[in-house]
Amino acid sequence: MAGLNQAFIVLVLRFVQAILALIVLGLTAYVANWWSHFWHAISPSQFNFLIFASVWTLVPALLFLIHVPWRFSETRAHHKFVILGVEALTMLFWFAGFLALSVFLSDRVCFGHVCSAGRAAAVFAAFEWLAWAGTMAMAVMHVLRTRGHTSNGGKADPNLNMHEGA
Repeated sequence: MAGLNQAFIVLVLRFVQAILALIVLGLTAYVANWWSHFWHAISPSQFNFLIFASVWTLVPALLFLIHVPWRFSETRAHHKFVILGVEALTMLFWFAGFLALSVFLSDRVCFGHVCSAGRAAAVFAAFEWLAWAGTMAMAVMHVLRTRGHTSNGGKADPNLNMHEGA
């Protein structure tokens, strides 16, 4: 029963991560589009990086982290260290993104709808980082809890037969 509750919690967190990524994608794309048209220059890299982090979250990261444990839980694709790596990488992307955008916006004279959208993007990106930190903490706890266990549930490999005297 506890495993089912944890799986449900992770699925809810994945849904929250997807919604937050869509919100950040919309806000940062709006600011980047406005910046490009108003200033006739490329938008700041902080907004572009959060667009990348949103797309990374929605396409490879969440697709892998939802689909593989659900459909391929008995294969080598479902490896705890790969999942931990994807979690950690995505969490670092969001941490770097919201921090860079917050620093960028902190020393600017900023007003209007575009500025509000940029600030909202930084806030939602911070919440996204917290959501990824939560799922990464769960992944770390899983790795530590299953340390020393084999991938087949602790059963001996039938292909490794030991003969007496060997």
